[in-house]
Amino acid sequence: MQIKYTLPILAVAGFLFAAYTVVNSNKPIPVAAAVAPPSSAPFKSFIAGAGIVEPKSRNISIGTPLPGIVKTLVVKVGDKVKAGAPLFYLDDRDTRAELAVKLADLAKAKADVGIEKASLVDTKTLSNLAEAITDRRAISSEELLKRRNALLISTAKLDSAKALVQQAEAALADTQTTLARLVIEAPIDGEVLQVNIRPGEFAQAGALTTPLLVLGNMDQLHVRVDIDENDAWRFAKNSMAVAFLRGNRNFKADLTLAYVEPFVVPKKSLTGDSTERVDTRVLQALYSFERNQLPVYVGQQMDVFIEAKDSSDNGGAPL
Repeated sequence: MQIKYTLPILAVAGFLFAAYTVVNSNKPIPVAAAVAPPSSAPFKSFIAGAGIVEPKSRNISIGTPLPGIVKTLVVKVGDKVKAGAPLFYLDDRDTRAELAVKLADLAKAKADVGIEKASLVDTKTLSNLAEAITDRRAISSEELLKRRNALLISTAKLDSAKALVQQAEAALADTQTTLARLVIEAPIDGEVLQVNIRPGEFAQAGALTTPLLVLGNMDQLHVRVDIDENDAWRFAKNSMAVAFLRGNRNFKADLTLAYVEPFVVPKKSLTGDSTERVDTRVLQALYSFERNQLPVYVGQQMDVFIEAKDSSDNGGAPL
C-alpha cells in the first residue's frame, strides 16, 4: 500500500520543487547602488561631453628616425627633462667604425692635397725657368709646350685633390649626422609619461601602434571635450564650462577655453573594443585648468558641462 503512494508523492514533490526554482530564478536582480552619485550640470541649459585629460603640449609619441637596438635608456617615468636632453641611445658600434674609416679617408685626401701642392710647385718652377729663357734656341718649342701642359695638369690635379677633400668631409659629416641621430633627444621641456622600451630591445622606426616613449608638458593640463555634432551649433566660445572628476563629483574645476579644433572628426571609442563602430562625429574643444586644482592624471576621463542656449532657440550661438 505504501509503495502505491510513494511514486505519486515523489512526482508531486519534484513538480513543486521545479516550480519553486523557476519562480525564484525569474526574480529581477536588484540594481546595485551607485558607489558615487553621477555628476549633474550646474546650468539650466547645457552641452554635456566626455573629456579626456592631456598635457598642454598634447601627448608626444617619441620615435626614432633609425631602427636599432637600444643601448642605454637614460630616463624613467616621471622624470622631467629639458629640450635637447637625451632620452635613450641606440647601438652605434657600426656607425663609429664607419666614422673611423671616414676620418682616415679625409686624412688621406688632405695628404694627397699636400702632395699635389708640392708637385704643382715643382712643375711651376720648371715652367718658370723655361719661360725665363730669352734665347729660344736653347729650348725647343716642344719642351716648352710640355712644361706648360705639365703645369696645367698639376693645377688640375690639385683642384681634383681639393674636391676629394670636400667629398671626404661631406661623407664624414653624413656619418656624424647618422651618429647624432642614434641619440634620441627630448623635443620640448616636459615630463616622461610612459616608457615602452628597454635596453636590449629593438626600436622600430616609423609610425608605431605603441610609442617608444610618451612625453608631455605638464605645467598646465588640458581637457579635450567631445561635443556631439548635433550640439555643435549651440556651442559658444565664451560660454562657461565646468569639469567634474569621474568617481567623485565633489572634485570640480572651472575651465578656460584654450582653443577649438574646427575640424569635426569621428568620435574615438574609449572602450578598447577594436570591433566597435562609432558613427558619431564630434567637435573637439580644449579647455585648460591648473594642475593643482584636481587630483587627475593624463588620460583620465572627466564629465564636462558647457553652458549653452536652449535648444528651442533656432538662432544658435556664434562659433
